[in-house]
Amino acid sequence: MAERILIVDDEKLIRWSLGESLRKAGYDVAEAEDGQSAETALRQGGIDLVLLDLRLPDMDGLSVMRRLHESLPGLPVIIITAYSSVAGAVEAMKCGAADYITKPFDLDELLIVVRRVMEHASIRQRLSRHAAEQKARFGLANVIGQSPPMEAVKELVRRVARGGSAGVLLLGESGSGKDLIARAIHCESDRAEGPFVNVTCTALPENLLESELFGYEKGAFTDARTMKKGLFEIAHGGTMFLDEIGDMPPALQAKLLRVLEEKAFKRIGGTQDIHVDARIVAATHRDLEEAIRTGRLREDLYYRLSAVPIHIPPLRDRLSDLPLLAEYFLHVYSDEFHRPYRPLSPEAIERLRAYAWPGNVRELRNVIERAVLLSEGTVIAAGDIVLGRAATPAQPADRFQFPLPPGGCRIGDVERDLVAQALERTHGNRTQAAELLGMTRDQIRYAIRKHGLE
Repeated sequence: MAERILIVDDEKLIRWSLGESLRKAGYDVAEAEDGQSAETALRQGGIDLVLLDLRLPDMDGLSVMRRLHESLPGLPVIIITAYSSVAGAVEAMKCGAADYITKPFDLDELLIVVRRVMEHASIRQRLSRHAAEQKARFGLANVIGQSPPMEAVKELVRRVARGGSAGVLLLGESGSGKDLIARAIHCESDRAEGPFVNVTCTALPENLLESELFGYEKGAFTDARTMKKGLFEIAHGGTMFLDEIGDMPPALQAKLLRVLEEKAFKRIGGTQDIHVDARIVAATHRDLEEAIRTGRLREDLYYRLSAVPIHIPPLRDRLSDLPLLAEYFLHVYSDEFHRPYRPLSPEAIERLRAYAWPGNVRELRNVIERAVLLSEGTVIAAGDIVLGRAATPAQPADRFQFPLPPGGCRIGDVERDLVAQALERTHGNRTQAAELLGMTRDQIRYAIRKHGLE
């Protein structure tokens, strides 16, 4: 179907000449001799572009432009003006016009402008549709959870998404859904039509990570045969998600700090500053304060990243969300494996609730995926739920996981011993030690102080 262009001009000869040229170029054409008839044509719909004269007999063309921009903000408008009224055309572009042409105009030049504006409008429409699809898939409405901790997270995401380019630091255990929250921030923001670039800082060695993030100039090193844009450049106008920021090599942290503070960087081997406007969302499961103490993270980078910290609660702290999450994964994998939907039995739900979920939502997803794939009954029974070793029932000969010594013991000594073992096993990493013991960071910090294990 041909694209339809509305010509708004009070001079019949101009409407005719423009219309003939546009029809020969394959466009469908409608005409209006004044502002009122133009508004009537636009209300009928089906217009893809407007050629608007600034001088109309019944109203000022700028007034028409402003009303158009308010009622149909995505509709491209090209202003027609005389040389003496170029200032008015510039004012119209400030109001949202896509371009302008001056009388007398060259018809070939006009067609070039029309094609360019049409192409740009088509790209914007595709970006808008893509953003809408991404929001439907990854927006805040798809973040599952009605527990108070998750409602608090979602409210903070709403406020942060409206906050322009403020940096965000997502804190939470592995598998708790930090990547989904990062995408939700992007999809709910005014950057939703821009790119979302996801980088895992542990996925590449240091030299490759630097070239991926910042790009390089031709000849910067032996294999640099052409110039390559970095991911920061690609993220311009959108969101850069840096996952596992706590593991970023120290040498790259200074360059990242400059991007955060000055929104500029140099490619490897380059001398020119590349300016970039991208919101930085970082995430980690590590204790960053501990990383600062051990010298693995720059303190100034930490404070720059943590302008807006968001703590993602582990699954064990929001077990009321577990049935909702399980139900969601049941439908996802039933569709994916082309298997009939089978609900969880009450016993299966209780088995899920009784587990500590060290792998959080990611582990729940894997458990449900396996149950959907392998279960054969009309419901998913407790026996279909295969959990980690921590949930494996003890053998009758050894009913208790921690047998009480014959002479008894003090419960505080048991706690101290377990905390010390966890710290030793994780080489002093408090976050990982807390995961081993099913504790929060605050709980293990309290236990460390309580038992003098600093």
